[in-house]
Amino acid sequence: MAERTRCVIVGGGPAGMVAGLILARAGVEVTVLEKHPDFLRDFRGDTVHPSTLTLLDELGLGDKFDAIPHSELTDVGFPTEGGGLLKIADMKLLNVPHPYIAMVPQWDFLDLLAESAQKEPTFTLRLQTEMTDLLRSGNRVTGVRYRAADGTEGDLEADLVIAADGRWSLARRAAGLEPREFDCPFDVWWFRLSRHDGEAGAMLTPRMHRRRFAVPLPRTGYFQIAYLAPKGDDLRAAGIEEFRRGVVDICPEFADRVDELETMDDVKFLDVRLNRLHRWHVDGLLCIGDAAHAMSPVGGVGINLAVQDAVATATMLADPLLRGRPTPDDLAKVRTRRLLPTIAVQKLQQLLHRGVMRPVMSGRRDGPPEQMIALFTRFPKLAYMPGRLLGVGFRPEHAPGFARRAMEPATK
Repeated sequence: MAERTRCVIVGGGPAGMVAGLILARAGVEVTVLEKHPDFLRDFRGDTVHPSTLTLLDELGLGDKFDAIPHSELTDVGFPTEGGGLLKIADMKLLNVPHPYIAMVPQWDFLDLLAESAQKEPTFTLRLQTEMTDLLRSGNRVTGVRYRAADGTEGDLEADLVIAADGRWSLARRAAGLEPREFDCPFDVWWFRLSRHDGEAGAMLTPRMHRRRFAVPLPRTGYFQIAYLAPKGDDLRAAGIEEFRRGVVDICPEFADRVDELETMDDVKFLDVRLNRLHRWHVDGLLCIGDAAHAMSPVGGVGINLAVQDAVATATMLADPLLRGRPTPDDLAKVRTRRLLPTIAVQKLQQLLHRGVMRPVMSGRRDGPPEQMIALFTRFPKLAYMPGRLLGVGFRPEHAPGFARRAMEPATK
């Protein structure tokens, strides 16, 4: 006999866990399936933006989050000739409770959400449980088929399946939804190097040189570095020595520690995608986050958008789920609300790809356009707008009243 829940969420990333927490606080019976045994996976998006920090306050989790060791980014700027910095985004100008991006291991963020969600009697998190297919009745999705850690398989029926399983979403593929792909000129190679005491950490300073683009993200005790190379360049084939030389060429300050990269196994590859579904749902299933729209890493806004998708989804669908099965019209309303901010961010990313990334990747330039430099040099307060778009976004979502709680004290 098949098991049953009201809503099953495929994927325990930020979108899945936020949606699960908020739905459970509405009293909806919700089950999150996560195929891994825990959240400990490196080189995932580790940014928590001001709008998400505000959401955590609304959910009563702000103090607990603050107790997690993290670093704070307040500015984004490019190095200039003569050793200066051109600031192009300033989050300190934002009128928000937390005017910075918190850099924290994503597993700590997800553990915090899971701990809070599991206090709700209607929430279930099933680790090491992988969706293998969708259940259907005619054209309607009625649940999922899954495989547990011991290899046993089962069926979990639900009134709604939420696909939050990322850019390679199996749930999306099983539903027959295909995203439209947009051009992206680069891939990302992730690695970490130690961070010495006293090294600056409040400003994000991308570097550009010889068809490469590096973004050292200051973390507690180390740098997490995004090393961007033209799409299709196989950096593994050249070997670790050549990779180290490339790193030092663009970031000479790492010459004293680049040997910490012992082999190319210490470097993780991300095939960058920029895409979007035309339709985010079929009857009984809704895609959110990267499953609905994979974002470029430019700006690090993918997680922020995924979290906002999750808040909108849980807010709009809690009542239909409590009444029974959400209709296709109910599901379509989520896309209607979240489509404009999604398109706006992707258009902005495409503009940056064309104006900044592609000229660097083709070797035509080793820095931002001269017009950009002149504009931000003459009008430094323009840094407010990129800071606003980066930190808050086009349509920030707030926790619904039923999900808000008094602030929980941080555990010592």
